[in-house]
Amino acid sequence: MSNGIKPPIVKADMLIRRPVEEVFEAIVDPAVTTKFWFTKSSGKLEQGATVRWHWEMYGVSTEVIVRELLLNEKILFEWGDEGDYTDVEWTFSRRSDNETLLTVVNSGFKGEADDVVVQALDSNGGFTMVLCALKAYLEHGIPLTVVADRAPDANVPGWRNGA
Repeated sequence: MSNGIKPPIVKADMLIRRPVEEVFEAIVDPAVTTKFWFTKSSGKLEQGATVRWHWEMYGVSTEVIVRELLLNEKILFEWGDEGDYTDVEWTFSRRSDNETLLTVVNSGFKGEADDVVVQALDSNGGFTMVLCALKAYLEHGIPLTVVADRAPDANVPGWRNGA
């Protein structure tokens, strides 16, 4: 962005009443993550890995490049389309044996000022929704469908039958 204005940085956090190890695993292991966020992944998040996450309900996917992974503490990755990545940092803070504060920071939005604002607002809403879905799943075993239901008119026809 020009004119000395700093691009926005999105931050969303949520207290999850589960052990930090379980919360961390829910983000790195697609067998868990697909219960509340994306529908398919090419692999688990590991240091240096590049994976592809799919949201089959919308017919979209994104590349995820893991830059740093500290067990039960931090995950830093770039995601997006080639040349248009943003940075996403997950921080896992143990509050007690059964409480984890999970913080997500998304930064590096590119484009004209109006486009950057739209991207940041969409990111904020999206990550807040993902954290709520994660909380419901880990604390109560409820697989919320908020990601698919956020924009039901954009769902690929018949995707639930094939998923």
